[in-house]
Amino acid sequence: MSIIINSLSYVHPDKEVLFEQLNLSIARADKAALVGNNGAGKSTLLQIIAGQLSASGGELNVAEKPWFVPQHLGQYDAFSIAQTLGVDKKLHAFRAIAAGDADPLLFDQLEDDWEIEDKVNDALNEWDIGHLSPAQLMQELSGGEKTKVFLAGIMIWQPSVILLDEPTNHLDAASRAKLYAYILSSRATILMVSHDRHLLNLINKTIELSAFGLEVFGGNYDFYAEQKHGKLHALQSQLEEQSKSLKQTQQKARDLAEQRQKQEARGKAQGQSNSLPRIIAGGLKIKAEQSTAKILDKQQEKTSGIADQIQQIRSRIQQHLVLKIDIAASDMHHGKVLVEAEKMSFSYSDKALWKPLSFQLRSGDRLFISGNNGAGKSTLINLITGVMEPSEGTIKRNPFRYLYLDQDYSSLRPDLTVVEQLSFDNTRQLEEHQLKSLLIYSQFPKASWERKTEDLSGGEKMKLSLCCLAVSNNTPDLLILDEPTNNLDIKSLEILTEAVKSYHGTLVIISHDQHFIADIGIDREINLS
Repeated sequence: MSIIINSLSYVHPDKEVLFEQLNLSIARADKAALVGNNGAGKSTLLQIIAGQLSASGGELNVAEKPWFVPQHLGQYDAFSIAQTLGVDKKLHAFRAIAAGDADPLLFDQLEDDWEIEDKVNDALNEWDIGHLSPAQLMQELSGGEKTKVFLAGIMIWQPSVILLDEPTNHLDAASRAKLYAYILSSRATILMVSHDRHLLNLINKTIELSAFGLEVFGGNYDFYAEQKHGKLHALQSQLEEQSKSLKQTQQKARDLAEQRQKQEARGKAQGQSNSLPRIIAGGLKIKAEQSTAKILDKQQEKTSGIADQIQQIRSRIQQHLVLKIDIAASDMHHGKVLVEAEKMSFSYSDKALWKPLSFQLRSGDRLFISGNNGAGKSTLINLITGVMEPSEGTIKRNPFRYLYLDQDYSSLRPDLTVVEQLSFDNTRQLEEHQLKSLLIYSQFPKASWERKTEDLSGGEKMKLSLCCLAVSNNTPDLLILDEPTNNLDIKSLEILTEAVKSYHGTLVIISHDQHFIADIGIDREINLS
């Protein structure tokens, strides 16, 4: 076995239990995906396996130190590429020795790795970042380039255990294809967290992390989804059966109560008519009341037990269902020209990002902007919205309102709590109980209302952003989504997909997620490659 987990638990510093008593074994050369809702602890579990976090309890055995490709890369901004790859000392030693320095310490640092410089250069070239210097700081790189640095580390170190946390975030189509090919051909043990359904379908094992622990499904994501659909159907059948049983039990309790009332009425009548001695009549009355009370207590206990079972089944069903949050469209008539560009281009350092573009963006369009990393997709968004002006050509914009949802959902204010943020955007003047009902419906439990928005997961930020849009009067004429699926779990991705599919306004989207693009219905594309 490459990875063995026994009774593993993790408790947050604030004493909140994230997960407990997890058990898992992953064999050598297995390729497994870890799935589950945002906040279930997937990334935390990967960090524990990688040795970056300590578990609160239990045992962990890993065949060798894993190579970890993390989801969030900002903490490496102060590092050089060489430091991030863990080759800075070796490169320094190699270059010092090559320059004639014979210090024995340098030879110890090099560890006879005389090909280290070539390995680093080859790895960077393999991921199309050979133009970067190992001495360059990570903060100077784009999100896609940072991810490629970590992927290059796999080629340098050739690890037998690899952990990947949302590795296709920020990657363009060509780089994604390269990663897919590597995973198919690799003999390493791979455990990944991803929302990329194409990637998830390349692996042979899916592991779900939930409040109920870890459950292993022996197949890819499509197999897992089919099994989950079957479970949902079974749960719905159980709910129907238990609901029927509850009605029958409640009816029996009512019948017994009516029977008791009739018996009491008869006993009272007999006592008044002196047909039975008073002491006998009183004894029979007490006995009847005690017997009936016992039966009613048993019926009440049975009713409560069935009601609890129904609540548990509904909770499980709720985990399977896709939340629907409506995004209201503006009343602008379809076909109105919002933006018209004529032979437009933009240059950095006198180098044009793309060939001159001519296009119209009309109300009701669903426009997909595609292109490789660095092609200028975000720059084109800034030109459309008027944040920037072109270096060449012209762009005309008619007045329109737009909402820009980027991958970090930066429209949320980090200093506000969940309920404060929703109240801040409540320009429709909805009542407080309506806002709280929306939060509950949107799967924000009351315990989460006082959390700062900066502490929310990607999926939670997405849901809160959609809620804020729902309570706002400022309905946008144009909705712009920039890599909106990054950092989302599968369930959150399904919520976003349903919301965008049902949106009838003008849409401009940047995304490398081909499944998402296919699902939401795009009618136009501008390719900047």
